[in-house]
Amino acid sequence: MKTVVVLNDDQMGRGDRALGEKILGSFLRKVYGKLDLTAIVLYNSGVKLAQANSPVLADLVQLHDQGIELLPCGTCIEHYGIELAVGEASNMDEIIAELARADKVITL
Repeated sequence: MKTVVVLNDDQMGRGDRALGEKILGSFLRKVYGKLDLTAIVLYNSGVKLAQANSPVLADLVQLHDQGIELLPCGTCIEHYGIELAVGEASNMDEIIAELARADKVITL
């Protein structure tokens, strides 16, 4: 079952930022091999996770190196004025196509 994870924030859940970053890092380290993960879509402040100072950059790089496609929203990258350290800017057509191909979409 092809699964896409959507990250629409730069932390997991609401509340304490340090906790949100910690549990997101844990999720990203443990998800590989547990789901038939094909892609991770990043939009809104989720694109900040793919920049150089991201607390989960190493986890995203590892997933990318393992063949998981990273789709950070180009409009969001421009809005926040960030430079990507992993992945390439995508667009809404690519994001919609990836979501349409998925059997399951998980939004964190």
